[in-house]
Parts: sequence; structure tokens; C-alpha cells
Amino acid sequence: MRPNRILIIQTAFIGDVVLAMPLIAQMHLFSSKVAIDFLVRKGNESLLAEDARIQNILTWDKKEKIKNLIKLIREVRKVNYDVIINVQRFYSMGLLTLLAHAKVKIGFDKNPFSWSFDHAIAHSLTDQVHEVDRNLELLKPLGILAKLKPKLQVSKATFASIEKYKKIPYITVAPASIWKTKQFPAHKWIAFIKAIEFQLAIYIIGGPDDKKLGNEIQKQTHSGVVNLCGTLNLLQSAALMEGALMNYMNDSAPMHLASAMNAPTTAIFCSTIPAFGFGPLADDRTVIESDQKLTCRPCGIHGSKDCPEKHFDCAEKIPVKSLIARLP
Repeated sequence: MRPNRILIIQTAFIGDVVLAMPLIAQMHLFSSKVAIDFLVRKGNESLLAEDARIQNILTWDKKEKIKNLIKLIREVRKVNYDVIINVQRFYSMGLLTLLAHAKVKIGFDKNPFSWSFDHAIAHSLTDQVHEVDRNLELLKPLGILAKLKPKLQVSKATFASIEKYKKIPYITVAPASIWKTKQFPAHKWIAFIKAIEFQLAIYIIGGPDDKKLGNEIQKQTHSGVVNLCGTLNLLQSAALMEGALMNYMNDSAPMHLASAMNAPTTAIFCSTIPAFGFGPLADDRTVIESDQKLTCRPCGIHGSKDCPEKHFDCAEKIPVKSLIARLP
């Protein structure tokens, strides 16, 4: 089957959208004439804003979740899609897929509405498979799959907008995470920056909500540290990462942005583990994690608000010298 118009659905977090992007490339391998719409949660649409392969970006505003879901279902039902690819594994997008008009509906078997899909694809976090490859399996009913990685489409204008930050060698540090037990502690980031012995610019990147953490790190380090949290959009951050000597981050969205730019990556895994299938994919990549065998790790797929054991050894026991070793 070679569909003419499809809808890809991924309304989870930023990193999840990045990991679903190979679906776009694979569909274009099937047919260069395919028209692709992509549905994301409101706030993530800027990730795809410069991707010419996408015809329409649909958004779901979760602030008024039910009201806006009903509105979105009505919007989707107006389009007779050839195929809907539902990457989400949860109730709301399963319901939308059920009620949409589409010739073929494909999603994961974990979705509560998988019984209504034409193809329900197995999904497991214990299979040692990367999430990118799990997502690509959704397209198996449509043809032969290629081995693909995420690749962000970033315009020349976006690259030009961050050129002023590239006058001297630099690294980026993305210290925040939505999940606290995924987050390398602020005092460890501070110790790492203070231990760097040669001169370079250090750009702290993240969203507006990360600005306070960025300020804390900046104030306790030195003048070479610049807090760009909330200053750059997602594509600008990705463009900045591509030119860095090294990029440091948690198991979080910036890691996936770095993968999608094939930027040098040092990813710190605290409470979670790469075996879940969400590790970095850049050619130059390293995962840093505690070398202690902790019976409490991992404490969950996403981590927690606080360490359940109250010691946070999965982060505290990671030596700063491991991060320093990744400097060129």
C-alpha cells in the first residue's frame, strides 16, 4: 500500500516527538509524493516548523483537555486519511484514532483502543530495542523498513540567528529535567564547570521554566557561563548544540535534540537506564551512569519527583571527572 495522505500522532513530550521523526523519512522512502500531517501537543509544534516534508502541523492544547480533544477529533474527522499512525499508547489518542475517518489505522498494542486498529504492533520496554526502532515497526504493514535515525530540519535563518554564540569554542549544558530523579544535581553541575581548566564558553540551555536553575548555576560558577534558558527556541538550541565541542545533559529532551543533529553527546543517566530504549544516537555519544550496583535503580521508566530511598546515590555517586573526561 502506498498512501497519499497520512497522519502521524505523537502528543507526548519533546523527546518523544523527536524519536517519532524517522517515521516521516520512512514514509518519504515509500513515496516522495505522500502528504504528511503531524499531530503534537501544543508547545511542541516549533520542533517541526521548518520541516518541509510536513504538510500540516496539528496541535492538541491540553490546558482544557477534554474540550480541545473534542474539537481536535472534529477537525481530524474532516480529513479522509489513507493511514493514521498513532505512536501514542494512551487513551485520548486511541479514542481520536477510533473516531477518525481513515482507511488504515495503526498503533501499539498497549493503547486501550488497539482492538479498533487494523494493525496493533507490539511494544515492550524490556526488549532492548531503541524507541526509534519500535516506532518504525508501526510502518511495517506498509512496506520494507530502512534503518533510520531522527534528523531535525533546521533552516539557514535559524543557524544564522545563533551565529553570535559561536565566536569562541563552547560547550552546552542542559541541566534540567521534568523528572527530578533524572536530573543531575545542581551542585554536581557547578562542580563540573568549576573543574574545567581551559577557557571556553559554557552555554546553559533549556526552556523558560529552567531559567531559575540556570541562574543558580551561573551565579556559583564564573563569567564564562551564559544562561540561555528561555532565550533560544527548540530549533535554535539544536543548532547551537550541533556546533558545540560537547553537549552535556540528562536523560531528557536535549539528549534527543542532540541525536537529531548528530551532535557530540554526553548523557547522564541517574534513576533511569539506557536499556529502556531511550539512549542517545549521535555518532559521538557516551552515557555516564553510576558504576555502583544499586538495587533501587531503575526506580521507574520516567523517574520520580524525589528519590524513593532518600539518598539519590544514582546521581550523587557519579564522579565529576567522568564528565571532564569527555572534553575534547
